[in-house]
Amino acid sequence: MDIGFIGLGRMGGNMVRRLAKAGHRAHVFSIDKAEREALAAETGAIAASSIAELVSGLSTPRTVWLMVPAGAITQGVIDEIAPRLLPGDTLIDGGNSMFKDSAARAAALATRGIAFLDCGTSGGLFGLERGYSLMIGGDAAAVARNAPIFAALAPGIGTAARTPARASGPEAPGEQGWLHCGKAGAGHYVKMVHNGIEYGMMQAFAEGFGLFASAGAETVPEAIRYDLDLAAIAEVWRRGSVVSSWLLDLGADALAEDPDLSTFSPRVADSGEGRWTVQAAIEQGVSLPVIAASLFGRFASHDDGGVANRMVSAFRAKFGGHKGVPEAN
Repeated sequence: MDIGFIGLGRMGGNMVRRLAKAGHRAHVFSIDKAEREALAAETGAIAASSIAELVSGLSTPRTVWLMVPAGAITQGVIDEIAPRLLPGDTLIDGGNSMFKDSAARAAALATRGIAFLDCGTSGGLFGLERGYSLMIGGDAAAVARNAPIFAALAPGIGTAARTPARASGPEAPGEQGWLHCGKAGAGHYVKMVHNGIEYGMMQAFAEGFGLFASAGAETVPEAIRYDLDLAAIAEVWRRGSVVSSWLLDLGADALAEDPDLSTFSPRVADSGEGRWTVQAAIEQGVSLPVIAASLFGRFASHDDGGVANRMVSAFRAKFGGHKGVPEAN
């Protein structure tokens, strides 16, 4: 299939590369001319000098995928591209937009006959090799028409899973690495909760390793004082432990490279999804104490320079390329 792709950053560029490997042809646009032309030369994509040129180069029915920052930037691109699309075209937002915004955008575009799909995208910097877990909301017919794109980006049946969750056939929902979650907004809702859980998992690992780091402090009574090798502990947990996971793998890599995590910032940013998850829980009357505490932990990190916060920064840098600069002493 031909597909338009707008936004070629940390994830977007690798998604175009994965599509090219599967035989799809992308028409790409980025505000950085050198970036889009280099990617086109590498993958055989067609570099467009503007959004208008990208749209005009696609045959109908068109599919255009947005991979740009959530919020005003996403809305600005939608406002620019929507008048250039025709009934039957599909616009996909693969970023981390607020699910309520996605539902509203789908309703507005539906009046023009344009399908809007919200696609939660997980995979970070490793998606090119591993594939991306895709959580999609919106019109079922549009999802079906774009299934070859989703299949190319996703890991596929049998890959990435450590053990089968159940005995089931290849058509079981989600097993192909992408899932139509439901109506407009559902994809970004599921991805939002995914990221909230991610907050909690990172915080739990970080607190545990922070406790290990403090075990050798002179203020700890000699009887319970231990000089622990954090990198070695992470390695042994990777091998057969119940808490073994890709997230632990990334933490182990960070500890192997930098045992005291001094190159990672103690200030941990929150990119929005954790807040949205807690807000949704309040609206739905559901208790999320772990996720809420992990969010508040990020706020507290602005005043605390300990190992636990540096480990959360290390996780974010490893899986998503999020920048964190150590504070000056």
